[in-house]
Amino acid sequence: MTKNMFSMRKLGMENGDSRGAHGQAYKDKSKPADIRSSNINAAKGKIVIGGRFAARDRDVPRSSMGGYGEHEVEENITLYSNGRVSAGKTTGMLDEQNTLNDKNSVSDAIRTSLGPRGMDKMIQASNGEVTITNDGATILKEMNVIHPAAKMLVELSKAQDIEAGDGTTSVVVIAGSLLEAAERLLQKGIHPTSISDAFQKAASKAVSILAHMSIPVDLSDKESLVKVVHQQSSLLAPLAVDAVLKVTEEGKEVSVDLNDIKVIKKLGGTVEDTELIDGLIFTQKSCNVNGPKRIEKAKIGLIQFCISPPKTDMDHNVVVSDYAAMDRVLKEERAYILNIVKQIKKSGCNVLLVQKSVLRDAVSDLAIHFLDKIKVMVVKDVEREDIPFVCKTLGCRPIASLDHFVPENLVNAELCEEVQTGNSKFVKITGIQNHGKTVTVLVRGSNKLVLEEAGRSLHDALCVIRCLVKQRALIAGGGAPEIELAIKLGEYAVTLGGIDAYCIKAFANALEVIPLTLAENAGLNPIATVTDLRNRHAKGEVTAGINVRKGAITNILEENVIQPLLVSTSSITFASETVCSILKIDDIVNAIQ
Repeated sequence: MTKNMFSMRKLGMENGDSRGAHGQAYKDKSKPADIRSSNINAAKGKIVIGGRFAARDRDVPRSSMGGYGEHEVEENITLYSNGRVSAGKTTGMLDEQNTLNDKNSVSDAIRTSLGPRGMDKMIQASNGEVTITNDGATILKEMNVIHPAAKMLVELSKAQDIEAGDGTTSVVVIAGSLLEAAERLLQKGIHPTSISDAFQKAASKAVSILAHMSIPVDLSDKESLVKVVHQQSSLLAPLAVDAVLKVTEEGKEVSVDLNDIKVIKKLGGTVEDTELIDGLIFTQKSCNVNGPKRIEKAKIGLIQFCISPPKTDMDHNVVVSDYAAMDRVLKEERAYILNIVKQIKKSGCNVLLVQKSVLRDAVSDLAIHFLDKIKVMVVKDVEREDIPFVCKTLGCRPIASLDHFVPENLVNAELCEEVQTGNSKFVKITGIQNHGKTVTVLVRGSNKLVLEEAGRSLHDALCVIRCLVKQRALIAGGGAPEIELAIKLGEYAVTLGGIDAYCIKAFANALEVIPLTLAENAGLNPIATVTDLRNRHAKGEVTAGINVRKGAITNILEENVIQPLLVSTSSITFASETVCSILKIDDIVNAIQ
């Protein structure tokens, strides 16, 4: 069964032309179906990839093509004359032109953000909130992607972010280039299974080549670690290294839990004011009215019960008939709260942390009044998800009932104080006696956009150091590993025969998209730069890479342009696995709603 399709673009209609541009395009069925594009849906405030309307030509009357008047509408329409797929199709998901263009829309959308000279993206949400970033994971997370193949690339970026925390842009760009290579191989009649097997073989060989190129790293050499993170954020590099090394437990150096590093963002000051705090920070201020704002030699209690009058169930009400009954209720509430406050005073607690309650107030106004009198500093509404981090930092367990509020369950700290920053306040606890393997980073910024971008840069820097803890090896950056892989895989393909050699050679050529993109984004001549880089590597200069700051090809290791080995290996592995998954899909079937 043959598929005859053509494409049209909706354009502004001239008055009196009932068919307009649509009628003309409808009449001409010889045009190729290659018009697909990503467009920005300003109304919804999201980047929309692959918006499409598909129908059989016999279902669309000519009169429906016109009638847009003075409004200019731009939309891509693909019409099929004989159904969507043929019965004996073996070219897979990439058989449809729109699939290839959809993944190109995703990869091209973030390709300009690759590298240190990459451009930023301004993302406007439907509620008007604006985000400015060049982080690939953030850009893709905010995209409204339509096509399933494009969604797989978005999930690919998320997987890379979880595994390595960096290379989220590179992995999508590589996957897009590999899909283009696979499309060309499919057009030559090569079976998808043969391409998939060859790509997996090439990816496995690439990982071994990268491991051979890598340089071992010692975690005790803090200066080398700072050089690695310097690319992510020169200001936050030393801070990120110190944070990861502090939470690395002895005997468990192969893994780092970034949940042990709490990042708190506060407006006010500049990014240079960002500091690493060996203690706890609560974003809220103390709820005391006339109580203490600074306590030395603090005795801290973390409670999960409320200091407020108990309430009835949702389906019950208490009916008060007269003033005497009302007075009895108030006295009971007062006695109930006073009993709790007396127990707190008896234990010797002078700093109280109260978990947030959904059903009622965590601490009532009357309770705050009594706690002010006994000089107890209160921080209420500690989020439930923050409790594990607080417990690990303080080295304690939360107190769930008043019966367990005893001196043995309190935590000693040198200082607990309320700190002013800009227009807001926060509570800081330092000098904790049995401090757990956690740290807190206080990120500062002059405005919200700067603050958010600084937070993302810090996250990337922390992930880079975590990668080095997981796999203690470095590799050159600047497109050097990709060019070296292209050359080595090309040599490896020569030793093979048949279709495998042809497919692996295509895989090798596809990897050159990284240095090509780096050169484009740096304003260099991409073809001349990549050709020169390839020649340098052919002569044995393995560490030669694109120095975007100098606009030339140099020994990239001498410029300290390096990255963790895990970032490169996971990018190649994840990208090839995603492409192989797409190749093994032969059709898209719509499910019943």
